[in-house]
Amino acid sequence: MTSPGARPEPRDAVPVRHPLRWVAVAVLAVLASMLVNTLLTNENFRWGTVGEYLFSEPVLNGLRNTLVLTALSMAIGIAGGIGLAVMRLSPNPVLSSVAAVYLWVFRGTPLIAQLLFWYFLSALYPRLSLGIPFGPEFVVVDTNTLISPFAAALLGLGLNEAAYMAEIVRSGIQSVDGGQSEAAGALGMTRAQTLRRVVLPQAMRVIVPPTGNETIGMLKTTSLVVVIGYLELLTSVQRIYSANFEVIPLLIVAAAWYLVLTSLLTVGQRAVERRFGRGVAAGAPGPSLLRKLAGTSGGAS
Repeated sequence: MTSPGARPEPRDAVPVRHPLRWVAVAVLAVLASMLVNTLLTNENFRWGTVGEYLFSEPVLNGLRNTLVLTALSMAIGIAGGIGLAVMRLSPNPVLSSVAAVYLWVFRGTPLIAQLLFWYFLSALYPRLSLGIPFGPEFVVVDTNTLISPFAAALLGLGLNEAAYMAEIVRSGIQSVDGGQSEAAGALGMTRAQTLRRVVLPQAMRVIVPPTGNETIGMLKTTSLVVVIGYLELLTSVQRIYSANFEVIPLLIVAAAWYLVLTSLLTVGQRAVERRFGRGVAAGAPGPSLLRKLAGTSGGAS
């Protein structure tokens, strides 16, 4: 019997074995080997053609346009989303109603329809003007000149993204305890100051992860602008394989670039999440993969 206050004697614990895990590893290894074998031996993949076009000028031009479109669309979406979220939570019923109608329209209609609407805006308004309402016009421009394929793509993607970002920002703001806003008000801070200095910094921990997902999604969603003829990555690839009929190799080229870009964005998203999650997440590294398979991590099968 152990006396009170004495340290317990160490025991030789036998870890629980998990044979089914090793069976699953063997099956997956066989399937992975079959996949690698078919990728290397099937000549229809035409890896030579993939290498020929991977860094070709038309593909890199499309890649650059995709990155520009993604960055600008997300900038419009984030700025618009913050404004719409503030309007939606405003005690002013007019502002709240306007924001609700915006979200209803832009989340309730397909993005491809919105892109086509902006591209064919000249069918409704052949010319756009700037002046006094119901009075003289100071500047008049042709709509087809102003709304180019790039402008239509930017409007469609950015305004649609603002509707989704508004809901993300709203959920982040509402995750902050209301007592902090009351305390800031008691200290004499205005509503804008409270939002900027107290609420938004704390809400970022909730806002950042879905915003990263939205950015990765936007990178791939830009391929929809093919319907209005804007030259992004997928459109560039399509134009090439419509001429040489090398469909699969060119699609592999586009997929490879999308995988590279989404991987880089994922790494950046993790870094930003760690930056805003300091002091909240435990951050302790888990057991290694081999330890998990060997059953020495303490988990059950």
